[in-house]
Formats: sequence, structure tokens, C-alpha cells
Amino acid sequence: MKKMMIQITSGKGPAECCRVVACVQSLMMKQAKQQDIQIEVLENKAGELNGTLLSATMMAMGHNLDAFVKEWSGTVQWIAQSPYRKYHKRKNWFVGVAAFDVQELMQWNPKDVKLETCRSSGPGGQNVNKVETAVRGTHLPSGLQVMAMDTRSQLENKKLCLARLEAKIMVWQTEQLIAQQQSQWQEHNALERGNPVKTIKAKLF
Repeated sequence: MKKMMIQITSGKGPAECCRVVACVQSLMMKQAKQQDIQIEVLENKAGELNGTLLSATMMAMGHNLDAFVKEWSGTVQWIAQSPYRKYHKRKNWFVGVAAFDVQELMQWNPKDVKLETCRSSGPGGQNVNKVETAVRGTHLPSGLQVMAMDTRSQLENKKLCLARLEAKIMVWQTEQLIAQQQSQWQEHNALERGNPVKTIKAKLF
């Protein structure tokens, strides 16, 4: 089953664009459900006004992801009267949709991790403190750290530590790619607007 990260961004656009982000997310989730694609919202950055989003990051999983992602990736144009500015003449609002393959995203190499053992602190009586069962993992390229001291087995804690670090690094890598994507999208803003992948005409209320 394929996994992809999808991000919708208002690209620092006005409140109307932030409203479009929320509407596009809702449409994508509805469509995904019909196509048997699972979508999990990882992070929604709220805009200033109620019902608006600066950006939305989601994880999509499914067997027919490619067609779904292709349909939405790029610039989405939404044609509607502003719900916030009654007599505003502008009716075209734009948001950017970017997708990343999780497999390609994962530049994960356990060799980049420095594992250290240390004594667990906390409940468990004297047995806990005598043996160094807690494990701290540091991902050297990013400096990210996690700690695992859930079990009395050093081996189990090592496994937990690596799994947690891998998840943390995936989010970190995604954030970096998204930041890059956003700045690219903003740079190409003017060009991209002339060439939307999808045009939607519907109210933003």
C-alpha cells in the first residue's frame, strides 16, 4: 500500500485563501473516502478567522493513490464571492497542493543514529536504577533526540527508541520539504495562477 504526504497551503494569501484551504481539505477527504483511500490529518495550522487554515498536512494511504494525487497536485483555483468582504471585487482565490512519496521522503539510515544507554529514573524501586536500561537516541544530521525507558529490557528500549526517532525524522523531513515547496510555490505564484490543475466554483460560506 502506497503512502503519501499531502499538503495544502494558502501561500500567505488573504483570509479567503485560508478558507479555500479548509474547503479543499474537506473535498479531498470526501473524495478519498469514496475511492477507498485513507486520509489522516497530521497537522492543521489555523488561520486568524474561524473556519480558515493557513495550511493542512495529511497522510494518505491506498492502492490507487497516484490518480487521486495527480488530480489535485498543483494550483487549485476557487471562484467565489468573498465571505468576509461584502463588496470585494476579487472572486478568484488560489491555493497550492503538494504531495510527497513517503518512501522517497524517508532518508532514514540507522547508522546516522548515536545510541547511548543510561539509568532509568522514575518508579520501579531500586532495581531500575542499578542497570542502564534507558536508551537515548540522537539523529546526528538533525540533532533530534528521543528517549526510551518503557521496559526493563535494554534491547526493547533500543527498538522503541529507533522507531520513535524514525517517526520524528519523517515529520522533520516533511516539514523541510514543505517549507521548500511553499517558498517555490510563492516564487512561482504568478505563473502558477495562470495554470490551475483544478477550478472549483462554489460558495465559501
